[in-house]
Amino acid sequence: MFAPEQVRSIHFLGIGGSAMAGVAALLQRRGLRVTGSDENVYPPMSAFLVEQGIPTLSPYAAENLERVGRPDLVVIGNVIRRGNPEAEAVLERHLRYASLPDVVREFFIRGRTSIVVTGTHGKTTTTSLLAWTFQRAGLAPGYMIGGIPLNLGQGCACPPLPPSLNFKPQPSYFIIEGDEYDTAFFDKRSKFLHYLPDTVIINNIEFDHADIFASLADIKLSFRRLVNIIPRNGLLLVNGDDANAREVASRAPATVHTFGLGPQSDFRAVDIHLGPDHTEFQVARPKLHAPLPRFRVPLVGRHNVLNTLAVIAAGLHHGLSPAQMQTAFDEFRGVKRRQEIRGEAAGGTVIDDFGHHPTAIRETLTALRVRFPGRRLWAVFEPRSNTTRRRVFQSELADALAGADGAFVSKVDRLDELPEEERLQPERLVTDIAGRGRPARYLPDAEAIVAALVPQTMPGDVIVVFSNGAFGGIHGKLLRALQERQTTGTGSGSRL
Repeated sequence: MFAPEQVRSIHFLGIGGSAMAGVAALLQRRGLRVTGSDENVYPPMSAFLVEQGIPTLSPYAAENLERVGRPDLVVIGNVIRRGNPEAEAVLERHLRYASLPDVVREFFIRGRTSIVVTGTHGKTTTTSLLAWTFQRAGLAPGYMIGGIPLNLGQGCACPPLPPSLNFKPQPSYFIIEGDEYDTAFFDKRSKFLHYLPDTVIINNIEFDHADIFASLADIKLSFRRLVNIIPRNGLLLVNGDDANAREVASRAPATVHTFGLGPQSDFRAVDIHLGPDHTEFQVARPKLHAPLPRFRVPLVGRHNVLNTLAVIAAGLHHGLSPAQMQTAFDEFRGVKRRQEIRGEAAGGTVIDDFGHHPTAIRETLTALRVRFPGRRLWAVFEPRSNTTRRRVFQSELADALAGADGAFVSKVDRLDELPEEERLQPERLVTDIAGRGRPARYLPDAEAIVAALVPQTMPGDVIVVFSNGAFGGIHGKLLRALQERQTTGTGSGSRL
């Protein structure tokens, strides 16, 4: 372990990641000498690091550690594996090293009230809405989010702790998206176990991260470990509609409150109205016989009712009023890559969504049906995550993508890294989607998909791209092709 006050220089291995770069920038603003290395750094993080004035070396090399002046601490990202020449040099030279969650805990969380948002789905939206709500209420929280909330403009921030005074200071909060993925090659525990939780939200639990978890039971074990480190005076907020979440919370040492749509929940959404640009609902509290005012949030879909319920329950626990929360909700602008409209051209709308799990894809398509009623909906899917590259959800992905009017599937990313028997079969996937009554087609890349899809679109069509990567710049290519088609007058709007 390390003492933050003894660290004057810090070097990041894998600095091109959004969380790594964000934390590096925060530490530099605190006066530390910060450097980094990566194999390749692409926009937007390459531009961000230049703007921050953080020297970045490429590729990885043992000599980099001397070039940056033998740092006091090396932060090793979870993308780094044994065999990386720079990581091997850190071990051989007995340099002090730590994971990113270690650094976040020691530099940013310790001394604050920690609110950790977890779950297979909805973490980023819930954390973003919660951080914005606290910010709008004047609480100036620190936060770390796996996305970019449009209100906040950045994925992480951490104001300095208030000075110690004779009177009781205002509580200081750190709100963090708690990922169940492993921490580093030298620490295979889930990241969220490092965050000193006082309040924990569990949105839902499903099987995911097939590259590191063998089964749903393994994932639930990791969540149980998180539940077990919440202090007795802490709070666990659990989706009461989710059987897996209820199960892992059953022996929690902390107070447990549930939220959901079912009658058993302590915070229950009732009288729900799902509109094309907002959602409204009443919050009933059966045990208190005291309903809360009606809430309205500019998010679409039933899954966002649950996300907002979690924020309401956490906000009330930490002293926010319904009026304060509603003010923040009214101004919430969403999160990049979560049902984000990337543009409109020739009457068509292109949407970017990070969805890479069958449940997330299904819920997003359902929400888009509400948001764009009566409009034809196309789904374009890149199997890129470590789970969807594998065939563990072969059938479930077909069910989810069949929620669109037509679907295109690209090649599996980094196919050569997987044994053949583990690989998702995209050709079979499109056959199964067609078997569910929806036209579907497999094409290898963004260019081929754009060339095949755009001639079939009509004004009013909505195209949603599901990928957790850049997908070859497909969003811009779709918009340009739609505009060109309008200019030339080509395209029939036919089916697949």
